[in-house]
Amino acid sequence: MVNWEGLLMHALKAINGKTVPDLYLNISHFLDHFIMLVFAKAAYDAGRHFGLGYEDIIVYGVAGFVLFGAMAPVAAHLADRYSRSLMMVIFHFGIGTAAVLAGMTQTVWQLGASIGLIGVFAAIYHPVGIAMLIKSNRTIGFRLGINGVFGNMGVAAAPLVIGVLLTVGDWRLCFVASGLFCIAYGVVFMLRLVEDAAPQAKKATKGATGFAPGWQMALGAMLISTASGGFIFGAMTFVVPRYFEISLPAISTSVAVTGLLASIVYAAASFTQIGVGWLIDRVPPKWVLFSVGVGQVIFVALAARFTDYALFFAMLVAMCFVFGQIPITDTILSRYVPDSWRTRVLSVKFMINLMIGASVLPICGVILQSGYEMAALFSLMSGLAVMIVLGGILLPVQSEAQRLDRQPAE
Repeated sequence: MVNWEGLLMHALKAINGKTVPDLYLNISHFLDHFIMLVFAKAAYDAGRHFGLGYEDIIVYGVAGFVLFGAMAPVAAHLADRYSRSLMMVIFHFGIGTAAVLAGMTQTVWQLGASIGLIGVFAAIYHPVGIAMLIKSNRTIGFRLGINGVFGNMGVAAAPLVIGVLLTVGDWRLCFVASGLFCIAYGVVFMLRLVEDAAPQAKKATKGATGFAPGWQMALGAMLISTASGGFIFGAMTFVVPRYFEISLPAISTSVAVTGLLASIVYAAASFTQIGVGWLIDRVPPKWVLFSVGVGQVIFVALAARFTDYALFFAMLVAMCFVFGQIPITDTILSRYVPDSWRTRVLSVKFMINLMIGASVLPICGVILQSGYEMAALFSLMSGLAVMIVLGGILLPVQSEAQRLDRQPAE
């Protein structure tokens, strides 16, 4: 008789407390964003199946995006209690299984619940995977830039791959195929776990012990910029494929072609993060964040006013500034917050960022149902980007001696 309990305990022992090379964490970041945006491109087709318009069906994705942020502190708590590597294994199998279930749903409420379940498991990556990545203090800005590129390649690949799948199948195929791929990669990820060579972080002590001087102002600036940036990122990654479908009539109205164009914008803009990551290893993040905010104010506003080729190029530049913001806040965190606190602080940061991003769906639905065009949402985002500029103004300049990423990992 098979001793299932013994096998389970052996498997858990083999997983707990281990790590993987950056590449595998980067691929996981790709999958996290890809799966979360399957519904963004497949929503219109799913709506037709259930007899709903686009502005009505997207509301059923709200739970997924809310839980994507809301469950981050839970994931962080479990990672601290058990291990980060165990939670990352659960991430792959959980998000893959939830996606397969979404493709098998029979009612729109079941679809909404399944997307919510996707959000629960997707919430694991950012507080846990990013904490694993930055535990080593080697060139954090650059490595976060690379990791961000992978995440945004997931954003870029979603409209392209899902657009192609929609031409040969339907929305169900999009979810099932994506979920099965995640499960398969989960096996690969689990097999690549190795012993963590970094010393174990010390237990967090009461108060702010271990935090760098000025951490309160730095985290306040990060909070302001990540809150407004969360809405802008969520809106830009969710509505741009649909915005291109209705605003590029002189180029194409094909879902496959407009999906390809959205993917080109996302993919090209994502490489901005490598440059920004390299830059913030050399220049105070204060000035980089300020410049990125100003760029968003200008070019997101232009995207609301253009169509066809002018819109495509304005959106490309705007997305460069939106994606360029991503490694900045995590680098700030690594310089002010010790490793023993990073999972928890990351979880709060991503909870705020992603839950505010989730508000895009109901807000977009209200705007469209009220008779406004989708361009009005971009005007709103341009106004919100002013808060990112404010975050850059408030962020203090840190000396080399005060930076925690200049010290050995705990």
